[in-house]
Formats: sequence, structure tokens, C-alpha cells
Amino acid sequence: MGWKLLTGAAFTALASFGSAPLLAEDHGESVSHKAIEGVSKTPMSARDLVTMPRLGGPTATSDGRYAVYSVTITDPDTLKRTPRHFIIDLTQPGSEPISFDLGISGYGLTFGPDDFLYFLSADNTDEEAEDRVRVWRVALEANGNVTGPMPVADIEGTDIGGFKLAPTGDAIALWAEIDRDCEQLECESNEGATGSGRLYDGNNGFYRHWDTWTRPGHFNRVFVFSLENGKVTGDGTPLDGGSADNALVGNTPTKPFGGSGDIAWAPDGSGVYFVARRAGAEEPTSTDLDIYWSDLSGSAPVELTSANPAHDSSPAPSPDGSTLAYLAMARPGYESDRMVVHLRDLQSGETRALTQNTDLSFGSLSWSADGSYLLATAADVLDTPAFRINPMSGEVTELNLIAGNEAHIGSLRPLPGDRMLFTRDSIGVPNELYLAVGSSEARPLTDAVTTRMGEFASTVTTRFSFTGANGDTVRGQITRLEEQEGPIPAILYIHGGPQGSFSDGWSSRWNPRVVASQGYAVISVDFHGSAGYGQEFMDSINRDWGGKPLEDLQKGLAAALELDPQIDGSRACAMGASYGGYMVNWIAGRWPERFDCLVQHDGLFDLRSFYYSTEELWFPRWDFGGSYSEARETYERWNPVNHVDNWQTPMLVITGELDFRVPYTQGIQSFTALQERGIPSQLLVFPDENHWVLGARNSLQWHETVFAWLNRWLNKEDDTE
Repeated sequence: MGWKLLTGAAFTALASFGSAPLLAEDHGESVSHKAIEGVSKTPMSARDLVTMPRLGGPTATSDGRYAVYSVTITDPDTLKRTPRHFIIDLTQPGSEPISFDLGISGYGLTFGPDDFLYFLSADNTDEEAEDRVRVWRVALEANGNVTGPMPVADIEGTDIGGFKLAPTGDAIALWAEIDRDCEQLECESNEGATGSGRLYDGNNGFYRHWDTWTRPGHFNRVFVFSLENGKVTGDGTPLDGGSADNALVGNTPTKPFGGSGDIAWAPDGSGVYFVARRAGAEEPTSTDLDIYWSDLSGSAPVELTSANPAHDSSPAPSPDGSTLAYLAMARPGYESDRMVVHLRDLQSGETRALTQNTDLSFGSLSWSADGSYLLATAADVLDTPAFRINPMSGEVTELNLIAGNEAHIGSLRPLPGDRMLFTRDSIGVPNELYLAVGSSEARPLTDAVTTRMGEFASTVTTRFSFTGANGDTVRGQITRLEEQEGPIPAILYIHGGPQGSFSDGWSSRWNPRVVASQGYAVISVDFHGSAGYGQEFMDSINRDWGGKPLEDLQKGLAAALELDPQIDGSRACAMGASYGGYMVNWIAGRWPERFDCLVQHDGLFDLRSFYYSTEELWFPRWDFGGSYSEARETYERWNPVNHVDNWQTPMLVITGELDFRVPYTQGIQSFTALQERGIPSQLLVFPDENHWVLGARNSLQWHETVFAWLNRWLNKEDDTE
């Protein structure tokens, strides 16, 4: 069976390869400024990827007539990034987006119930004013005319981290990182001035997290202010209870990735539901996020999910205020457990697991405008579709919003009239904005990138399946230039997580299309432990990091080479980051003769030193069965350092000094092992990057370094090197 999705005239059909017992399941789409024989158009380069416009999530007016979205533009010469903002009429098919200027730089754009457009900005209309992040608003007309900007919230000495407007329009929730002893959002720090040292003890919880050292006694805290004529008034009420008895001490929004989705107003504005992670000695070993309710009285909030010691998040009250929907995991200490939709009757307190019988892990939960159904997304066999969930029966229905395949649906926004806004991206094309009405096929609203992508040489992505470890069906994808003829060198792409997937979605970092555009066939395999195949498949990697996944990668590479005879398996490199970087280190010792080169980014090298230097300890404790001292045998069974004497393959090592998840010393250790064995190797260290590479210049350097390394070992004219 073969199928494909076309994204404009530039993308042409490609017949799927087929060879029993393999199943070629997939689609084509599409694409370096390096000339490639037989390819008529210019392939996409690293600079093209870095400077590609990036469309963000939309916001809509209360009546659903107009939507606003932003597109980040990157200057091809300076690599400076600048957002541009657009408004579009959703009621007129074919309506053209109209650009507008806020007057100052702005982000986090949100329409309020008054249909003013609110946003955050570190700029100021007064050149003499102190620099800090404030909340502003403008009056925006359909033709792009702007009145403003007008200040909404300016907290002296404090950068506002975010905001959430009450649906009644008379209040706003603001949050920022401040001292827990502060009674107001405007508050001077109580930190001592005797030195630069930060003093921690066993009660501090995280002392560093993701890429930031914590400030002792400082937390993300939310305060609710009244709004009068578009401006905050009063001192604000802390949702955590301030100095009240039994007040909450912890972070809201949660760190490091929490945001406005952690906070939800009651429809009548009577209070706020919010997610918090309690601070304390157990914090680095606990996945217990909880949902709380504040009635805005200033007293301690009520914990609604205390009965569940695992993860609870994404509070979404129904439009009539009678029911709270939220997402919950069942197993404490496991960050990749299935996310089940729960409903809580807010009058009786009765809670039920609505989607317990559906083997999907949901995200981005919201109600339809009329409250008759729920909307959510979930990974499902290389795609991330949208689903409609019946709140009475729990029946789950895939919406099939896009003809051909869903690829990756995101930023779902329900609108009145049974409509929804969403973004859709794929391996071939970055985000575009779509509008769906009822169950009809969605129509595209934007062309931020699609026409530009059509200017590059097309790539095609073909899905395939094979029999992997334990006799299970395992799936993968091959991305290559459409017009290129063999022999094509192979790249084995290994995803991170490990409970993740190289699914059909666009990435600004590990992008199959731009790698394929250098003249390679990119092969990815969703090995045991990957997301989108049910919870049992995901759980199967537990305490088996180097077992079934390696077998799947070995069999998957062989399956891809059998499926596409134009791929040259004698010229192959493997590359991956995070768990994928771990697997590269594992391959170096356990499959040492297979590859011409390796690229290892933020990979685990020594599981013992990793355990004692990472921050979220619940992760290794779950995946390896306890702490290092408790499960030493399992850690050492799958420890790459124990097989370093087998290393022989040239390796490029990449790491970021701000990576506290997999500390950069793991990369230093692997590079030392390579150097002392005389194995050709390079080390690329970013002093200003974390577990990811986010800066435009750094991203360009990353790609140029990786491409030069691949070219060095896969496109050699002889074997003397």
C-alpha cells in the first residue's frame, strides 16, 4: 500500500517502493545549495533551514471572526530574528492576511474578551523608562490599523513572565519569578549581598534545572489583579496563598517548560485552576504535578488532584463551568506514562477517567465552543492527528482534517460555529495555518512557507514497516531527494527521548529534509520505546536501553536498504542526540564495524556519572529500576563506557555547556576516549546552548560542521583518510 500528500505543484508523485515482506506505506512531499547530479532544482541548504519563516500559534477574537498570528523572519545575512504580525478574516474564504505593526516589539499575542490585542514586550514607548517586560494592548482594526500601544501592567523591578485574561474582562493573572517571601509581585529580593555564592540544602529541591541554576527561595508565582479601563489596579492576590496557613510553595507555571496552559480561569471569573509542582527535597525524584483551585480570596488554594501521586496537568473547565477536564498519568515517577483525559464534576467532586480504554496519550486539551465535545491531539503511528472526544461516553474519533495524511497537527483553537483553527506541519513543509468547519476538510489560510519550499528540490518520504525485536511490527521512514539516482549514502537517524519519535513533522534542529538535501538517504526507525504505538510498546524500553532498540535499528537499516536499492549501505553514518546520542555511543562499542562515521550530540557516555550529575532523577530511576546504588547491575549492563575498548569509528561529538539534563562532561568524556585511542574525532562545544541548539548562528554552525563531517567520510574519493 502506498500513498502520498502533495503540497503544491512543486511536489510531484513518487511511486512507493514495495518488496515483500516489507510494507511501504508512505507518501511523498517534499528537499542544498550543493549541486547534486540529476537534481534539477537547488536543494535546500543549512542557511535555508535556519532562515525559514516560522509561523506561530494563532489567537482569535471572542466571536471567532478574526485571527491573529505571527511569523518570525530571520535575516539571511545577519541572522537576526524579527516577528511580523498578521490579521485575517476567518469568515471570508480566500481572505488575504494583512500585516500590522504593534508600535513596539511584542510576543505572546492574545485577544481579550474586549477584543483588544494584549501582548508582552520588553520595549517601552518612553526611552527614559527602565527596561523590563510589561503587558500592553492595542486596538486592532480589520484593515491592520493599530491604536496604541497602551500599557496594561508595569511591575516595578519585575519582568512579567506571562499573563492570562479573565473571560469576564475585569481581571488578569500575571506571573513572574520572585522571592517566595514577597507579598506582592512588586518586591525587592531578599537575597544577601555578601557574595556571589548560592547556598543549597536538602530542602531546596532542584538546585539546577534544564539550563538554569535555581535562585534559592525564588519561584514562579501567579498574582491576580483587577482591570479597570485596561490597566491593572491594586497589589494583586497570590494564587499560592501568600503567607496564609498551609500556603503552597512551588512553581506555577511549572519549570522548565510550563506556560499559560498551566493556568485556566473559571468561565465566570470566580477563580483560577492552576498546575503547580511543590518544592522540596523530593522534587528531583517526583513527577507529581497537581491541579489547584484558588477562589481569589488570598487563602491557601485547594488541591484537587491529591488522590493521584502522579502527573496531573492541562486544566480545562467546560464553558458552562460544571466540569473540569484535565490530563493525568497513573504511575508516579514515570514521565512518559499514558496521558488519560479525566473529568471532574465540580459540584460533587466525582472524577472519572474518560479515555482509559483508548490506548492513546493525549495533549493540548480543550473544549469545543459549545461544550459538546473535547478536542485533543495524540501521537499515532508517525502522525499527530486531532481527535474529538465525547465527554459522556469517552468515544474518541479521529478528525482527519487534512487529505492524505495529518502529519503533525498543533495549536488547536476551537471557535464558535463548530470551527477550529490549527497549524499543520510535516517533514516536507513547516507550519501553515488552517481552518476547519465541522467534519469537512480544512482549508489553508496562509502561505508563509509553502511557496518558498516549492523553490527547492523536492524530497520524498516513504514509510515502511518490518519485523523487529520480539517479532513485533516496527515502523520507520526514508527521506531522500526525489530526483536523485543511486548510489545514495545512508544516514541512520536515531531519535531521543527515548520515548519519542522521528514522526512526520517539521523540525528546526534535527530536520530530515535538509540532511537529505545534501545528497543522503535519511533512515529513521521508531524502535521499541517510541511514541505513537500504544503504551506497552513505549514501556518496552524500560531497563532495556541497549537491547530491543539496537536490534530494531539493525533490522530497520537492513529493511530500508532492501526496500530502496538506490541507497548505498556500504557508505553509512549514524547520528543522534540525547538518547539518540547514547545509542551512538552504544553502537560505537556494540556495532563497531557497521558505520563509516558517527555524530553524537548530548549523548550519555557513562551512566554512573550521568546519574550523579543530571537534575531530574525520576527519569533514570524509572528507566533503570532505581537509583544507581539500587540498580547498579542494570546501569552497568547498558553502560557505553564498558565497551569503549571496541570503539573504532570516527565520531563528531557535540555538546552545550548549559545542558544540565545530559551535562556536557558526558561529551568531554567520550571525546577523551576517542582521542586517547587515536580515533579520528572532533568536539564542538556551545558555551551558550542547552540540551538543544536554538540560536540562529549556532544552528548554522551546527549544520555546517555536521555536513562537513558527513561529507568527509561518505564522499571520499579514496580510502587513504
